[in-house]
Amino acid sequence: MALSHDTGAYIFGCEGLTLTQSEAAFFKEARPVGFILFTRNLDNPDQIRRLTSDLRDAAGHDAMVLIDQEGGRVERMAAPHWSTWLPPLDQIAQVTAKHGHQAAVRSMYLRYQVIAAELLASGIDVNCVPCSDVIRDETHAVLRNRCYGEAVDLVSEISRAVANANLDAGALPVMKHMPGHGRATLDSHLKLPHVTAAADDLQNVDFAVFKALSDLPLGMSAHIVYEALGQSGPATTSAEMIRLIREDIGFLGLLMTDDLSMEALSGTPGERSAASIQAGCDVILHCNGELAEMEDVAASAGRMTNRARNAANAAMDLRANGAPVDISQAMAELNTLI
Repeated sequence: MALSHDTGAYIFGCEGLTLTQSEAAFFKEARPVGFILFTRNLDNPDQIRRLTSDLRDAAGHDAMVLIDQEGGRVERMAAPHWSTWLPPLDQIAQVTAKHGHQAAVRSMYLRYQVIAAELLASGIDVNCVPCSDVIRDETHAVLRNRCYGEAVDLVSEISRAVANANLDAGALPVMKHMPGHGRATLDSHLKLPHVTAAADDLQNVDFAVFKALSDLPLGMSAHIVYEALGQSGPATTSAEMIRLIREDIGFLGLLMTDDLSMEALSGTPGERSAASIQAGCDVILHCNGELAEMEDVAASAGRMTNRARNAANAAMDLRANGAPVDISQAMAELNTLI
């Protein structure tokens, strides 16, 4: 069923393992396009299935439910109920050393097939991967081993494999962090990173990966300043940077912000939301589950535009194209590589 004209231009978190009455009432009114889950929301598969069902019931539609399940340091779901993983960069290096480049690509496809199957079994249908930022020597540790490498072609190829693994299983990938976070030397959860690289270097390296993947259905913006492009504020709230993402990179899918709660942004949640929507982002991602902040975001971001709603509908339709994953078979092959 297609999204209606009153679907909200935001993705929200919730407070705990179950939906409160206040949250349910708010989500019924706000009708968010989706939700995002964190460790605070996760206990076991049955509990998550109940929570995701309640979230969708409250929103009044088959809302997307997102998670950051990269594996490694960013692994919201872990043992004993779910598989655990090496950081992506470590897995790629290990398999490449043993079996070569193509085996590393295959191993990442298998990894995210298994992850997608485990998410779908719990009612979660969107994973915030691939992490398509090209790393450098100076890449901040908060990001570095979540990424795939230093070469454009390698990062593009593995990112495509990660995205396809999700789509083939019936889950949706979110390409991040557009148009490139790899040169950041600060943690954008805490401060606003500034990048001083030349415009040509950005175009030929950082932006090039996202251009190669511009057909993917969902993307996430970067809270980062690119000084060589005349920026003084983060890409998320810059109309010129959103234009670059749309026109130069060619991404026409649904563009969500990175988490609006991160301290790289300034102002109240409402002010951050208004600035992001005005710049051209389609959807606000607000993760901390604080109801008062979500109310502020909803009031400021408003309902989805026609363009955003069409992009979201096109993405959500892809969920029906997946095929079941044989987890035991995928893990057996993966273990021969790792």
